Amino acid sequence: MTNIPSVDLADFVSDDPARKQKFVDEIGKAYEEIGFVALKNHFLSDDLVEELYKEVKAFFNLPLETKQQYEIEGLAGQRGYISFGKEHAKGKKEGDLKEFWHFGQEPAEDANLKEEYPENVQVEELKDFNHVGMEAYRMLEKTGIYVLRALALYIGLEETYFDHWASNGNSILRPIHYPPITQEPEGAVRAGAHGDINLITLLMGASTGGLQVLRKDGEWIDAIPGEDELVINVGDMLERLTNNKLRSTIHRVINPPKEQWSEPRYSIPFFMHPRSEMPLDCLEECIDEENPKHYEDITAGEFLNQRLVEIGLLKK
Repeated sequence: MTNIPSVDLADFVSDDPARKQKFVDEIGKAYEEIGFVALKNHFLSDDLVEELYKEVKAFFNLPLETKQQYEIEGLAGQRGYISFGKEHAKGKKEGDLKEFWHFGQEPAEDANLKEEYPENVQVEELKDFNHVGMEAYRMLEKTGIYVLRALALYIGLEETYFDHWASNGNSILRPIHYPPITQEPEGAVRAGAHGDINLITLLMGASTGGLQVLRKDGEWIDAIPGEDELVINVGDMLERLTNNKLRSTIHRVINPPKEQWSEPRYSIPFFMHPRSEMPLDCLEECIDEENPKHYEDITAGEFLNQRLVEIGLLKK
């Protein structure tokens, strides 16, 4: 395998049971083998993607002092602006060579949530920034729920098992700007090798390459989606829930060749989190004599807090 497998969501949403099962088998096996797929026929339109990139680039082009007004103390980086070098991979001291923004959940009034989500931070300088960001958020959330339905079937659960937990969940849309590299990074990379915290991550095609995925044999391979495809990978929460049946694969964003240091990079991942009270106890369907239970019981909220401390966004 030299690239990640490609799957077509149109198969899953078709009225043909054979096509639907084909999608379930393809994505399930890919997530057991490498933990990544490229997905076509998602719910994001080309126009919306173009509009979002335009708004995101306009925000990161604002003066630093303007952006820093949107870096809110006490939110552990869960909303608004996070400045360059603040976040690092688990186990690393060097900050990643990036700055980013967080859009968070705006739950439905009838969601009956036990927790309170922080308000999204409004950017006054760009009148369409928040609206466009949340429109993309909704389309990515919708796509993610369909992917989780396929995975529920693959695991042997009822198809809508994840619907309640993922709808109105604690998901994050993160536009990232990797500025041009102006001096030797000395051990820092654009994003250090890491696994994602959440259930699944949906990544809109980055403006330049650099995303690499660690194969089982220890080889790094480039993750190169086709045009209009999303890269979607398993996060640590789903790996834990499925008792390692589905793999949260280590991945990284490497620095470009020196002749390309002057080029910035933009990418926009959607980290799909469940509601904080979701139990991540290993599913009975994924436990047997050959694969005994590997993890202690924990909720999604408890697990998230542990990991935010480990990556430097939350202080102990």
